[in-house]
Amino acid sequence: MTTATTVKTEYEAIIGLETHCQLSTNTKIFSNSSTAFGAEPNTNIDPICMGLPGVLPVLNEKVLEYAVKAGLALNCQIAKYSKFDRKQYFYPDLPKNYQISQYDLPIAEHGWLEIELVDAEGNPIRKRIGITRLHMEEDAGKLVHAGSDRLSGSSYSLVDYNRAGIPLVEIVSEPDLRSGVEAAEYAEELRRIVRYLGVSDGNMEQGSLRCDVNISVRPVGREEFGTKVEIKNMNSFSAIQRAIDYEIERQIAAIEAGDRIIQETRLWQEGAQCTSSMRVKEGSSDYRYFPEPDLAPIEVSNAQLEQWRSELPELPAQKRHHYENELGLSPYDARVLTEDRSIAEYFETAIASGANPKAAANWITQDIAAHLNKQKLTISQIGLTPTNLADIITRIETGKISNAQAKQKLPDLLSGISPEKAFAGLELITDPSVLEPIIDEVIAANSKELEKYRNGNTNLKGFFVGQVLKKTDKRADPKLTNELVEKKLNA
Repeated sequence: MTTATTVKTEYEAIIGLETHCQLSTNTKIFSNSSTAFGAEPNTNIDPICMGLPGVLPVLNEKVLEYAVKAGLALNCQIAKYSKFDRKQYFYPDLPKNYQISQYDLPIAEHGWLEIELVDAEGNPIRKRIGITRLHMEEDAGKLVHAGSDRLSGSSYSLVDYNRAGIPLVEIVSEPDLRSGVEAAEYAEELRRIVRYLGVSDGNMEQGSLRCDVNISVRPVGREEFGTKVEIKNMNSFSAIQRAIDYEIERQIAAIEAGDRIIQETRLWQEGAQCTSSMRVKEGSSDYRYFPEPDLAPIEVSNAQLEQWRSELPELPAQKRHHYENELGLSPYDARVLTEDRSIAEYFETAIASGANPKAAANWITQDIAAHLNKQKLTISQIGLTPTNLADIITRIETGKISNAQAKQKLPDLLSGISPEKAFAGLELITDPSVLEPIIDEVIAANSKELEKYRNGNTNLKGFFVGQVLKKTDKRADPKLTNELVEKKLNA
């Protein structure tokens, strides 16, 4: 959960995001070529995605399913009738010289998602961000500029068409965002949702999730929007936030200096931490849309829509509310546990197996998370099952083992050793008649420390407790040991 920020009080930023999300289908949107990432350049290609004469596209049904599920998860209205359009797009990385997309009749419209922030006092803020539309389209190829990481410094360019025809959904938000923090949180929540659905891996480093920001600034109280500027080339959520914050300050400075803001596309320069002009922004008229003649319109039946709706999982925001309101977890724990669907399912299986929710949350978000980060593992790759985690927590709460013993044996448990084997012979000694003779022996062997204790150095109680634990290989019940040691020291 991120802390909300504001711009200068006399100005207001108006921000919307256009997010391209690559769908996790095995084949491309209109052909059977593989979508696998990392293949040799120009190997995952075919006559359809290369735009060769005499070929016809056929819609991948899985693309339609994933697009509808994403629309439902974003609370959108799913169109009973939609169609594809040709978007004229003359560029070397698009072989047909047009892109098949959706224009006036997209598959989904009028949705929303909820973002969560905290104010300066630490109070939670929930804000609903509108979704204007979600539509399907094909991706273009990729230009590789040789000689530099910037187009202006390259001596030649190569084209890789592996990405051409990769299925995308473009998700356009309403201009409801007001800061870089809100925009970054919106993008993160969007990624959580598509990952929970299983429709995309949301990997920004590989280009599976790409966000373009539209931003303008206006004086507070004015209804008319300012001139919109688009920002591209942001490959992380922190970059989205920093690019927006920079652009807000740039536009405010320009307005106050009397300069004119022009509608343009700007690039985020990560190294320089600033935006720079790329080109004048095109409008929809520049693309000369018209209906795609080679693809029939799409009609989604009520039966198919309800089938896909029934397959939706519980989404991150729903889980967070459930964990906080019904299980009593803190907003922080709820957020960490719901960041990844597999972690949330692990947690839920553990509490279904009898684990105390707060104790399970502590183990998963602290000790287990530390192991996962260190070893670069996912939770599905560890040997400690959620059922065995519940067993460990129950053993601690019933006094059979101590928390320290459980943490000591955690490496063995994570490797797959069962609690029965890991804790064999380590049950806590909870019988006072067994502990008292051991305590008497420790006190008798440490007369100097006993004298210091009785002369006022009561901190030495910890020394005596530690000696008892040492003598019992940490099997002495810590709470009972503390009580008995104190009683005997004060006798």
